[in-house]
Amino acid sequence: LNAQMNLANCLDDLGRDAESLALFRAVYARRVTILGVSHEDTLGSAASVAETLVKLKLYEEAKSFARDQLSAARKLLGPDHHITTLLSHHLTQSLLCNAGRTRDDLLEAESILQDVVKRRRRVFGSAHPSTGHAERLLSDIRGNFRLRWETDYGYQK
Repeated sequence: LNAQMNLANCLDDLGRDAESLALFRAVYARRVTILGVSHEDTLGSAASVAETLVKLKLYEEAKSFARDQLSAARKLLGPDHHITTLLSHHLTQSLLCNAGRTRDDLLEAESILQDVVKRRRRVFGSAHPSTGHAERLLSDIRGNFRLRWETDYGYQK
Protein backbone atom coordinates (compact mmCIF):
# COMPACT_ATOMS: atom_id res chain seq x y z
CA LEU A 1 0.00 0.00 0.00
CA ASN A 2 2.90 2.34 0.72
CA ALA A 3 4.23 1.78 -2.81
CA GLN A 4 0.79 2.59 -4.24
CA MET A 5 0.67 5.77 -2.13
CA ASN A 6 4.10 6.73 -3.47
CA LEU A 7 2.93 6.11 -7.04
CA ALA A 8 -0.22 8.18 -6.41
CA ASN A 9 1.96 11.00 -5.05
CA CYS A 10 4.17 10.82 -8.16
CA LEU A 11 1.10 11.04 -10.41
CA ASP A 12 -0.08 13.97 -8.31
CA ASP A 13 3.28 15.71 -8.71
CA LEU A 14 3.02 15.21 -12.48
CA GLY A 15 -0.40 16.87 -12.51
CA ARG A 16 -2.18 13.64 -13.37
CA ASP A 17 -4.83 14.33 -10.76
CA ALA A 18 -7.60 12.04 -12.02
CA GLU A 19 -5.23 9.08 -12.04
CA SER A 20 -3.83 9.95 -8.63
CA LEU A 21 -7.36 10.26 -7.20
CA ALA A 22 -8.24 6.76 -8.41
CA LEU A 23 -5.13 5.36 -6.77
CA PHE A 24 -5.57 7.39 -3.55
CA ARG A 25 -9.15 6.10 -3.33
CA ALA A 26 -8.01 2.50 -3.88
CA VAL A 27 -5.39 2.79 -1.14
CA TYR A 28 -7.88 4.44 1.20
CA ALA A 29 -10.42 1.65 0.61
CA ARG A 30 -7.80 -1.06 1.24
CA ARG A 31 -6.65 0.66 4.41
CA VAL A 32 -10.23 0.90 5.66
CA THR A 33 -10.58 -2.84 5.03
CA ILE A 34 -7.25 -3.81 6.60
CA LEU A 35 -6.73 -1.18 9.32
CA GLY A 36 -10.21 0.23 9.89
CA VAL A 37 -11.52 3.76 9.56
CA SER A 38 -9.92 4.91 12.80
CA HIS A 39 -6.25 4.36 12.00
CA GLU A 40 -3.61 7.02 11.40
CA ASP A 41 -2.55 5.58 8.03
CA THR A 42 -6.17 5.39 6.86
CA LEU A 43 -6.73 9.02 7.86
CA GLY A 44 -3.51 10.02 6.08
CA SER A 45 -4.85 8.41 2.92
CA ALA A 46 -8.15 10.21 3.47
CA ALA A 47 -6.30 13.55 3.57
CA SER A 48 -4.76 12.73 0.17
CA VAL A 49 -8.19 11.88 -1.25
CA ALA A 50 -9.66 15.13 0.10
CA GLU A 51 -6.79 17.22 -1.28
CA THR A 52 -7.11 15.66 -4.73
CA LEU A 53 -10.88 16.13 -4.76
CA VAL A 54 -10.26 19.85 -4.18
CA LYS A 55 -7.65 19.94 -6.97
CA LEU A 56 -10.18 18.37 -9.33
CA LYS A 57 -12.79 20.95 -8.25
CA LEU A 58 -15.09 18.29 -6.82
CA TYR A 59 -15.88 20.62 -3.95
CA GLU A 60 -19.14 19.15 -2.70
CA GLU A 61 -17.65 15.66 -2.52
CA ALA A 62 -14.49 17.05 -0.91
CA LYS A 63 -16.53 18.93 1.68
CA SER A 64 -18.60 15.90 2.65
CA PHE A 65 -15.61 13.54 2.69
CA ALA A 66 -13.36 15.91 4.65
CA ARG A 67 -16.08 16.53 7.26
CA ASP A 68 -16.53 12.80 7.85
CA GLN A 69 -12.81 12.14 8.07
CA LEU A 70 -12.17 15.17 10.24
CA SER A 71 -14.50 13.85 12.91
CA ALA A 72 -12.58 10.55 13.04
CA ALA A 73 -9.21 12.35 13.03
CA ARG A 74 -10.16 14.56 15.98
CA LYS A 75 -11.27 11.55 18.00
CA LEU A 76 -8.28 9.34 17.18
CA LEU A 77 -5.39 11.77 16.70
CA GLY A 78 -6.53 14.88 18.52
CA PRO A 79 -7.02 18.42 17.21
CA ASP A 80 -3.29 19.28 17.05
CA HIS A 81 -2.18 16.36 14.86
CA HIS A 82 -0.84 17.19 11.41
CA ILE A 83 -3.43 15.00 9.66
CA THR A 84 -6.27 16.66 11.58
CA THR A 85 -5.10 20.14 10.57
CA LEU A 86 -4.62 18.94 6.97
CA LEU A 87 -8.18 17.66 6.80
CA SER A 88 -9.39 20.94 8.33
CA HIS A 89 -7.43 22.84 5.70
CA HIS A 90 -8.92 20.75 2.86
CA LEU A 91 -12.41 21.29 4.25
CA THR A 92 -11.72 25.03 4.25
CA GLN A 93 -10.54 24.90 0.64
CA SER A 94 -13.68 23.01 -0.40
CA LEU A 95 -15.83 25.66 1.27
CA LEU A 96 -13.97 28.61 -0.26
CA CYS A 97 -13.38 27.39 -3.79
CA ASN A 98 -16.94 26.29 -4.47
CA ALA A 99 -18.56 28.79 -6.83
CA GLY A 100 -21.88 28.24 -5.05
CA ARG A 101 -20.48 29.09 -1.62
CA THR A 102 -22.64 30.98 0.79
CA ARG A 103 -21.86 33.57 3.43
CA ASP A 104 -22.17 30.79 6.01
CA ASP A 105 -19.53 28.78 4.11
CA LEU A 106 -17.21 31.78 4.22
CA LEU A 107 -17.75 32.26 7.95
CA GLU A 108 -17.26 28.55 8.64
CA ALA A 109 -14.04 28.54 6.61
CA GLU A 110 -12.78 31.55 8.54
CA SER A 111 -13.56 29.88 11.87
CA ILE A 112 -11.86 26.62 10.87
CA LEU A 113 -8.78 28.44 9.58
CA GLN A 114 -8.47 30.52 12.73
CA ASP A 115 -8.26 27.26 14.65
CA VAL A 116 -5.81 25.72 12.15
CA VAL A 117 -3.51 28.76 12.31
CA LYS A 118 -3.56 28.74 16.11
CA ARG A 119 -2.70 25.04 16.24
CA ARG A 120 -0.05 25.17 13.54
CA ARG A 121 1.67 28.10 15.25
CA ARG A 122 1.72 26.22 18.53
CA VAL A 123 2.74 22.83 17.09
CA PHE A 124 4.95 23.75 14.11
CA GLY A 125 5.92 27.35 14.85
CA SER A 126 5.38 30.56 12.90
CA ALA A 127 8.21 29.88 10.45
CA HIS A 128 6.82 26.54 9.23
CA PRO A 129 5.58 26.65 5.59
CA SER A 130 2.19 25.09 6.42
CA THR A 131 1.64 27.74 9.10
CA GLY A 132 2.44 30.51 6.63
CA HIS A 133 0.14 29.02 4.00
CA ALA A 134 -2.77 28.85 6.45
CA GLU A 135 -2.06 32.41 7.65
CA ARG A 136 -2.11 33.74 4.07
CA LEU A 137 -5.36 31.95 3.32
CA LEU A 138 -6.92 33.33 6.50
CA SER A 139 -5.73 36.81 5.55
CA ASP A 140 -7.32 36.40 2.12
CA ILE A 141 -10.60 35.38 3.70
CA ARG A 142 -10.58 38.33 6.05
CA GLY A 143 -9.63 40.74 3.29
CA ASN A 144 -10.41 39.87 -0.29
CA PHE A 145 -13.24 37.40 0.17
CA ARG A 146 -14.97 39.45 2.85
CA LEU A 147 -14.65 42.61 0.77
CA ARG A 148 -16.00 40.82 -2.31
CA TRP A 149 -18.99 39.47 -0.38
CA GLU A 150 -19.77 42.82 1.20
CA THR A 151 -19.43 44.64 -2.11
CA ASP A 152 -21.20 42.14 -4.36
CA TYR A 153 -23.90 40.91 -2.03
CA GLY A 154 -24.28 43.53 0.68
CA TYR A 155 -23.30 41.10 3.45
CA GLN A 156 -21.68 42.47 6.55
CA LYS A 157 -20.46 40.68 9.63
